[in-house]
Amino acid sequence: MPDYIDFFNIYIMGSIQILMGFYFLSRFMKKKVKCLYFFLFSATGSVIISVIPAGSILEFGVFVLLLIINGIFICDGDRETVILYAALTAEIMQLSYGMINSLLTILYSWMRSFDHKLSGIVFMVLGNVSSCLLAVFCYWLLLRYFSFYDRIKKKYVLMILTPIVMIFFMEQYISSIIYGNLNIADESGATWYKNHVQLLIIQFLGMVSLFCIMFAYKKLLENFHLSTELSLLEQQEYSLNQYVDEVKARYEKTKSFRHDIKNHISVVKELLQRGKSEQALNYIGDMESMTVELSFPCSTNNPVVDMLVGNKLGIAGSLGIDVHCSLLLPYPCPVRDIDFCVILSNALDNAIHACQHMDYGKEKYIRVTGRIQGDFILLEVENSFQGENLSRRGTGLSNIEAVAEKYHGAMSIKKEGAIFLLSILLIIPQHSDSSSQQFDSFDTAGSRKR
Repeated sequence: MPDYIDFFNIYIMGSIQILMGFYFLSRFMKKKVKCLYFFLFSATGSVIISVIPAGSILEFGVFVLLLIINGIFICDGDRETVILYAALTAEIMQLSYGMINSLLTILYSWMRSFDHKLSGIVFMVLGNVSSCLLAVFCYWLLLRYFSFYDRIKKKYVLMILTPIVMIFFMEQYISSIIYGNLNIADESGATWYKNHVQLLIIQFLGMVSLFCIMFAYKKLLENFHLSTELSLLEQQEYSLNQYVDEVKARYEKTKSFRHDIKNHISVVKELLQRGKSEQALNYIGDMESMTVELSFPCSTNNPVVDMLVGNKLGIAGSLGIDVHCSLLLPYPCPVRDIDFCVILSNALDNAIHACQHMDYGKEKYIRVTGRIQGDFILLEVENSFQGENLSRRGTGLSNIEAVAEKYHGAMSIKKEGAIFLLSILLIIPQHSDSSSQQFDSFDTAGSRKR
């Protein structure tokens, strides 16, 4: 084969294939990469792959490895997801070229009467262009209907990666071992597969299988998302029931106090008329303690959250846990009240549980804080803990994370010594500047008190 044909196949088309693979890998991962990196990667990859036998398993492995390296270090993707999409990208490229080559083999057998050199060059160019177009079309289908990088679950990556790799090895086994020994030649010595139609069908089924796997994986993620939503709705129902019970209890206390207030005023008035000022002051002090029970220990500017946090911190205080709340929420707020309840009820339940399981004599405390900065709300629940059995994430933390993702935020956990800090970031682009200023003044005042 002339040198210029080798140069075209190895370096020109090789660079184009590698460039396509890296480009669509970055698209799958929804990352923007500078053009310089694309060309450097393409040039480096083509040089490396030029010394490897074409169509071999080693070539596939090196291509996948190059995609993984660039996906991790240039696209800054997580390892599991990069491996999945790198294998998928390389496998689509491999099957696209295999299908076109098998199809052209069928057509070439009908053109043996033409000039072999000219028809060979024509078929080579046509094959490379058609293979690239088929690969691009398949990549577009994946991007259009099966791209879900934001929702991908790392624990399911191996489950989908295994059949993708198995499809490649089966296709290689069939084409290299079975059909590789069944070639025939014409008078000029040109060879082609005797069973090329069967090979084309197998490669086509391999491509269809890839899309079936991605479709099944998409449905799996949708079911996982629905189960998370269901769990979140159940938690919201539980929080709402807690809120209703607390409202009923406070209503009964308020109703009782309002019923007796006239009698209390009459008693104070009678004591003052009789000159018993000290007894009147003591009676007023008792009345003041009653009003404290009706007020909220934490004023957040949100009545629903006041009820919930007040109830939880009241329970913690009755268990001998030192509590502190420095939290003011914007009102009205784009974050639903029920979502605030899901976050704080789960966080405070976990904090109370952790404090209860601490050894006697240890300092037990819970601090609820929050601040607004720009378009973000940062809620933090800090508590003391023993440092045991906190590595697993239960349903409560999963529900908190689901709410954070709902508002395009995030949840983080930090453990240092005997301190457990849960941070929840929520994005609220519609909040007003007045809310932020009000919070800042409140936080400053709270800092002075402390």
